Amino acid sequence: MLVSSAGDSLQRLQELGELVISAIKRGEFPKLEMPDRSTNNIVFNKEKNQFVLGPSQICRDSSNTRHVRSFSQLLWVASFAKTLLESGRTSSLRDLYYSSEAYGVHFKDQAESDRVVSDLECVVGLAREDLGIFPEERSSIFGQVTMRYSVAGYEGREIDLTMSPDGFPIGPALVTAEPVATDAELILAVESGGMFSRLIETGAWRRFGAVLVQLGGQPPRSTRRLVRRLHEALNLPVYIFTDGDPWGMHIAQVMISGSANAAHVDGLTVPTAKWIGVTPADIRKYSLPTEPMSDADLKRLDELARDPRYANPESQRHISEFRELRRKAEQQAFSRFGIDFVVEEYLPDKILDPSDAKRVTKQ
Repeated sequence: MLVSSAGDSLQRLQELGELVISAIKRGEFPKLEMPDRSTNNIVFNKEKNQFVLGPSQICRDSSNTRHVRSFSQLLWVASFAKTLLESGRTSSLRDLYYSSEAYGVHFKDQAESDRVVSDLECVVGLAREDLGIFPEERSSIFGQVTMRYSVAGYEGREIDLTMSPDGFPIGPALVTAEPVATDAELILAVESGGMFSRLIETGAWRRFGAVLVQLGGQPPRSTRRLVRRLHEALNLPVYIFTDGDPWGMHIAQVMISGSANAAHVDGLTVPTAKWIGVTPADIRKYSLPTEPMSDADLKRLDELARDPRYANPESQRHISEFRELRRKAEQQAFSRFGIDFVVEEYLPDKILDPSDAKRVTKQ
């Protein structure tokens, strides 16, 4: 489940409001302290294998004219979240940004409003999802899992995630639902929508006993949170299948070890998850169609080589092999061997024990 209930979240917001009002009643300018989210205060916790915030704090002081704008923006976002929770509603980050105009609250762009939402997370110690605020839906899920809804009007209803051949969008209702049963044996997270559809159409989800998750590129936090919850609640191992380039490798690593941008939020990572490819060794082994890496790709490899999340020998080997190849390949590159090669040959080799090979014979 999420970190808090709606009641707990409302209490945190009320405490924030009381803090501000109390200062005003004392004739003082309200101040808000929060963890510093600058890169100087983001440290890598080797024990957790993820980025976390360090001890540094910052202060938003309403007596400082340079702080008045961000201070008032944060209080408006807190008020907006309180309204959402009291009415049993949710909002996307984009809807929050556009809603501000109706209240006369000005944000330069959505990036600014997103940053203020993150500031509120730090102030009240809750994830934005606990405040009813979610990213735009761009990920999907499909598989043998039964989820029980908790959203208003659907409390207690159960849904089988194989009921839609297109998969289910990962939105607020699913993120807050409770996983109650599964016949699945693993979670397979794939980068592209095309591969996600292929694995549904071919019945690969049944052959592998897999819950399929379409990441849609770098997945939003709600998707990472749901994968973590399914992993923990249902004891399912997680495998990640992306394009064979530094960006695909980093999609997997963020799911495993987290991101600097979300260093202030817990419950988003699966440290035991495994990136299965497309690895540089796969590109060589299968002689996949490739494209030359761009300067941006090569620069990204240099950045990953210095990143503490990639300090382990396996990740460093992948980086070295990519540098040596200087080429990249997409998931769809396996189609050169036939439309179902990924299902019949590649994935079984990656996620099944040899004794399980009979499970993937053609049906």
